[in-house]
Amino acid sequence: MSKFELRLYVAGQTSRSEQAIANLYRTCEGVLDACDIRIIDVLEQPMMAEEKRILATPTLVKSVPPPARRIIGDLSDVRRVARMLGLPAKEGRVKERGEKPHGC
Repeated sequence: MSKFELRLYVAGQTSRSEQAIANLYRTCEGVLDACDIRIIDVLEQPMMAEEKRILATPTLVKSVPPPARRIIGDLSDVRRVARMLGLPAKEGRVKERGEKPHGC
């Protein structure tokens, strides 16, 4: 399995930032050993945000493996985020709010 390089750009320690961080770790649950995750606070490192052209936060950037992807928002739809990042599918992913079990 390829190593995934993920950078999450947040603005301070807000509830939205904390939610995005928690959702990212929830999305990567089970494949964390294959993920190089770095959280970058654009208030502390504004040049990094400018260099990467981060216009909104939270923004998740996957640079490796290609193709590069950007996802803006709190990453609450973990299945969609995993699919967009190309993370391997796993059995028993956490059900989304309001989702009915299969067969209902």
